[in-house]
Amino acid sequence: MTPHPAIELAGIDKSFGAVHANKNINLTVAKGSIHGIIGENGAGKSTLMSILYGFYQADRGEIRIDGKPITIRDSQTAIASGIGMVHQHFMLVENFTVLENVMLGAEGGQLLAKGVAGARKELKRLEAEYGLDVDPDAIIEELPVGKQQRVEILKALYRGAEILILDEPTGVLTPAEADHLFRILKVLRDQGKTILLITHKLREIMAITDEVSVMRRGEMVATRKTAETTVEELAELMVGRRVLLRVEKGEAQPGKVLLSVKNLTVKDSRGVTMVDDVSFDVREGEILGIAGVAGNGQSELLEAIAGIRKPTSGEILIDGQPVAGLDPARLRELGLAHIPEDRHHMGLVLKFEEYENSVLGYHRDPRYGRGALLDLDAIRKDAEEKIAKYDIRPPNPRLKTANFSGGNQQKIVVAREIERDPKMLIIGQPTRGVDIGAIEFIHRRIVEMRDAQKAVLLVSVELDEIRSLSDRIIVMFAGKVVGEATPDAGEQALGMMMAGAV
Repeated sequence: MTPHPAIELAGIDKSFGAVHANKNINLTVAKGSIHGIIGENGAGKSTLMSILYGFYQADRGEIRIDGKPITIRDSQTAIASGIGMVHQHFMLVENFTVLENVMLGAEGGQLLAKGVAGARKELKRLEAEYGLDVDPDAIIEELPVGKQQRVEILKALYRGAEILILDEPTGVLTPAEADHLFRILKVLRDQGKTILLITHKLREIMAITDEVSVMRRGEMVATRKTAETTVEELAELMVGRRVLLRVEKGEAQPGKVLLSVKNLTVKDSRGVTMVDDVSFDVREGEILGIAGVAGNGQSELLEAIAGIRKPTSGEILIDGQPVAGLDPARLRELGLAHIPEDRHHMGLVLKFEEYENSVLGYHRDPRYGRGALLDLDAIRKDAEEKIAKYDIRPPNPRLKTANFSGGNQQKIVVAREIERDPKMLIIGQPTRGVDIGAIEFIHRRIVEMRDAQKAVLLVSVELDEIRSLSDRIIVMFAGKVVGEATPDAGEQALGMMMAGAV
């Protein structure tokens, strides 16, 4: 007798006001399989998984678990039905131990000591069975992120999960940690668990899944056996057109040094050293990539160069001129453009209309008005030209910036900074939360800046992005530069440096 599928979604429909997030979704996930779900931002993946985990209720449609129809009213119902979720941002109490986090909300009655003993025994069994090695008495904040993620998986298994939903699980992992996670997921699958993997990384989909479903604009447009598809086909299904997945660029022609960082040290608001005696140069006509797991000082380094954060010591020179401590406005006058890591908090004012954001930071330019009076017609005309050149959708400069997708919001920032024709461009996470079609466009613009003999400093947690765009790579770990490599360096070698093992 053929076993029932682990999950069946039939005719799932969900709207939020005028936004039709899920349109008549049908999905079947085989028991004991790893099933990938991919799609651009806004395709409806998160909404669909939130319905399955009980955060939202569908307007129409049916959910069947192991062949039985079920109404999932909240996450407790989902957990009781054998569904667990590992969120992109971990839901752990940082000053609790591993054991305390696993037990939280499932203490096993009023006699806590008895519950603790039983939980410790069960935790050891789960660790041994699934290769989830982690010290039950370790404090969460003292664990590397890879082990924190294992705690999230243990939490779900401890509550009896037969189905695991993982949302962008490798976003904060080194390559070695990601490989270890994949080994754990394969063990879970081989033990009969069902895994739903939500990711935008097509290479991971090809490496780990058995089947993959593609969503586009709220609809499920295709399901493929992974062994019978290609990265190119999946990308085309996601976007609705052919996409160039590799970065096409010729040899760099580096010239003189435009940015020089010497013995730079930066402390955060708590007085903790985040950038520790860092030195490097960036030449005109080259892209220098900074690789590293998030939280190793890259953000503070960019902020110091951009004039947002004051260095504790050291030097920053642009074209030979000392600039450490200068404000961002003065740095812009010297030819420095900055595409920040966090576009929502540092790159845009979401309540502003698109045309207002298109000149943010440059609004004192004489072409946009005189003194305190802005020439709104000139600003809107300039915004329309950028919208056309950068294919920003919808092409409406009067639309509130909050109503654009993540990819189009990023294009607004990229257009604003690149169109100033700066000498030096520093970029943080250029394609974070950006659709695959917009990634292709932004990568092409970055390479064009290099080819125009601009100096480009690139920070990204996406190792593939760093390797494909950079002409040289430095790696940061714990605030220090721990190594330098060429783009053809192996992923394992870079991963070792990112983990501080070199």
